[in-house]
Amino acid sequence: MSTLLPLFVAAPTITGIAGYLARDLRAAAPAAAPATSAGTAAPPPATPPHRPLVEYFNLAELTVTDAKGFVRQVERFQVEPWGLYMARMVDGSRYLQSWLLPDLSVRATVVHTRAGQHRSRDYVLDVGEFTKIAPRRWKAVDQYLDVVVRHRRSTHLHGVGDLLAAHAAGLVDTAQAHRAVERATAALDGLAAHDHDVERWLTANDITLTWM
Repeated sequence: MSTLLPLFVAAPTITGIAGYLARDLRAAAPAAAPATSAGTAAPPPATPPHRPLVEYFNLAELTVTDAKGFVRQVERFQVEPWGLYMARMVDGSRYLQSWLLPDLSVRATVVHTRAGQHRSRDYVLDVGEFTKIAPRRWKAVDQYLDVVVRHRRSTHLHGVGDLLAAHAAGLVDTAQAHRAVERATAALDGLAAHDHDVERWLTANDITLTWM
C-alpha cells in the first residue's frame, strides 16, 4: 500500500476540507484482500498505474502535442498574465476550451458540442504543473487529481486512486504526491469558501477568464 496513506488518513476524526480529502483517500485505498488456501493474501485488483501525462503547447504553430505524442491542431491560443487559453475541436464533435493557471496549479476546462454554443458554468479543474518553457511554448504535467465543479451545487475530487497507484509504483515520489494533494486541497478549500463558484474563486485570486 502506498506510504501516502498513513500520512493522510491515519486520523479518522479529521474535519473540514482535510477530512473531505481524507475520506476520499480512505475510499481509494485497497480493501483487505481475502486469504488464499495457502494462507497468503491475494493481491487486490487495481487500475494499472501510469506516469503523469505530459502535453506541449506550441503557440507559433497552433498545435498541442498530447501525452501519446499525437499533434493536434488548435484554433486559438491567448496569453494573459495569469495563464494560457486554448480552444480546439476534439474528435470532430466536441469543442474544448481550457485555461492553464500556473499560480493555482490547475487547468480549468469546459467542453461543448460546437464553438460558440452557450457555455455551461460547470468545470473540470485538473491539478498539475503548468509552465512556460520557451517564448512560444508551454508544458503541462497532469498530477492525476481532478476537481469536478457543478456550479453552486457541489465540488468533487477524482483521481485519488490513480495518484496512490502511481506513487506505490514509484512513478511519482512522495514530494510530488504531497504537492498534488496540497494543490487539490487548496482548490477544494477555495471553492468551498466561494459557494462552489469557480468564477468567484478565480476573481478572488485576481483572475478573470474569458471564453469563446
